[in-house]
Amino acid sequence: MKRYRTRRPVGALLALTAAGGLLLTGCGGGDDAAQGAKDTAADSRGGGYAPAPDGPRGGTSTGEAGETGENGDSREVAPDPDHLSTFALDVDTASYGYARRTLSEGRLPDPSTVRPEEFVNSFRQDYDRPDGDGFTVSVDGARTDEEDWSLVRVGLATRTAERSGERPPAALTFVIDVSGSMGEPGRLDLAQDSLATMTDQLRDDDSVALVTFSDEAETVLPMTRLGDHRGRVHDAIDSLEPTDSTNLGAGVETGYDTAVEGRREGVTNRVVLVSDALANTGDTDADTILERIADERREHGITLFGVGVGSDYGDALMERLADKGDGHTTYVSDAEDAREVFCEQLPRHIELTARDAKAQVAFDPETVAEFRLVGYDNRQVADEDFRDDRVDGGEVGPGHTVTALYAVRTRPGADGHLATATVRWLDPGSRTPHEESGDVETDALGDSVWEADRGLRVTATAAYFADALRSASSSASSDSSSSHDGDARHGSLPGAPGLGELAERAGLLAGRTEDEDVRRLAEAIGTANRLT
Repeated sequence: MKRYRTRRPVGALLALTAAGGLLLTGCGGGDDAAQGAKDTAADSRGGGYAPAPDGPRGGTSTGEAGETGENGDSREVAPDPDHLSTFALDVDTASYGYARRTLSEGRLPDPSTVRPEEFVNSFRQDYDRPDGDGFTVSVDGARTDEEDWSLVRVGLATRTAERSGERPPAALTFVIDVSGSMGEPGRLDLAQDSLATMTDQLRDDDSVALVTFSDEAETVLPMTRLGDHRGRVHDAIDSLEPTDSTNLGAGVETGYDTAVEGRREGVTNRVVLVSDALANTGDTDADTILERIADERREHGITLFGVGVGSDYGDALMERLADKGDGHTTYVSDAEDAREVFCEQLPRHIELTARDAKAQVAFDPETVAEFRLVGYDNRQVADEDFRDDRVDGGEVGPGHTVTALYAVRTRPGADGHLATATVRWLDPGSRTPHEESGDVETDALGDSVWEADRGLRVTATAAYFADALRSASSSASSDSSSSHDGDARHGSLPGAPGLGELAERAGLLAGRTEDEDVRRLAEAIGTANRLT
């Protein structure tokens, strides 16, 4: 399958004031795994289809969300003359991890917690990598089983993560939930074991602080350079015990105070929140909590990395905290997940290579009749704000890939340029803007998404799974006779198979690739099929 990648130089703009600090990013185990979405405060049932204008000058000109569909879908209307889709980059994966945990317990996930981009970005991709900081842009796609509809994949990749000894030192403030709900097996005990192992893997010039919160917050361990003091860190971790209610706001505020007090120049300063996010005391609103630490975030650039745990999990609150805190979230369901997050992601992926990164895809109205961005519902950016560097984007580190999948209906017999994808980001130190672009033509679309390369097939499978979960979860009590050929309910994406067929395809893909992550995906799809 053809891939197109071009470089487009961008004139220098006035650099914004340096904010300082780097984002602690995560990249799933082994080789650089993808990460990926944000903000469940609004309905996350997906963006609608944007009709293309009739030719290059047709259609209604607007750069913002337009009409609302039957299911609360936000529907874009393509601007004139371009046919644009703009969104902030995101590397969250919590939605997929939490869905797998929920399914393993015999329940379908709540549709509001299913964010397709986080499913898609939970799997490794083989995109080309840049030599330095910044991104490569790869665009490819393949036809679906529905006439004139294709899935088009936009892949963005940063450079490979450096070895631990080549990264900057880290100053990590862990904010640990020790409320009563954390006493459930697989919550606080999992965090303690993982933090203890991680402490042994961090470097001597790294620093760790530990803050706990239940009804009140307490700094158990001030910022401590590891060196010969690992024993103090282990003692602090071992002393944690669950008690009382959940004052998450106090925990975050105290955590940032501790991080600022122990802040070190020239190192990565991060707050890592480990919680089930079931806040029931004090401030329970993400915006209010973050406003209390606004000065620390703006002045010192300290960002928030949320690690969710527990079968009952405050997904919306944790995701919004990370979104507004310029960070990201992941979810830990078992010891394997915990080791990957705490022992591989945190120690190895500490740098930030891009700040306020946004992507914009311009579809050619001569060849494209309709398009839909799969997911990123609450990360959409007004088209005219793409090059406004005051508008918040996403923070991305080394070793990451970001994938955006589009359902695209081409015009009958269309031939030629299909789309151009551009990513824009700020240098994390100088805040100088940069851009990179890639193009794709209609003749680069493969004949079938199920015969495409491994990466695109996995991407399609994950997206179809998320789409089906939304449909299945919303209609679990409806008459099963509405399903096709006795198969579980089909999703709304073009060419969507039923869950039964999707599980078979995922199983075959797992067998061919011998990929453990794809095997677990196939198992999750099979479980969802049995529950519908």
